[in-house]
Amino acid sequence: MEYVKQDIHEIVEKFGKNDKDSGSTEVQIAILTARINYLNGHFKTHPKDNHSRRGLLQMVGKRKRLLKYLMRKDIEKFRSLKTDLKIR
Repeated sequence: MEYVKQDIHEIVEKFGKNDKDSGSTEVQIAILTARINYLNGHFKTHPKDNHSRRGLLQMVGKRKRLLKYLMRKDIEKFRSLKTDLKIR
């Protein structure tokens, strides 16, 4: 799976309130998920890329914090976002 800027626009259109909404929690989580999925594929071909692995772990931590925040604020959006993005 290739990660490009075009994917970000599609994510913002799908999860955002309007086409310029890139700062809402749902959009941030969706963008981080796309980047995490891309890096997982990257590590299958480059298993010794430890610098990128550190960035991946930071992204996973940030997504976890954002999901925790969303769960506190709006449990219904949290549940629907998790099913849409297929994350545990």
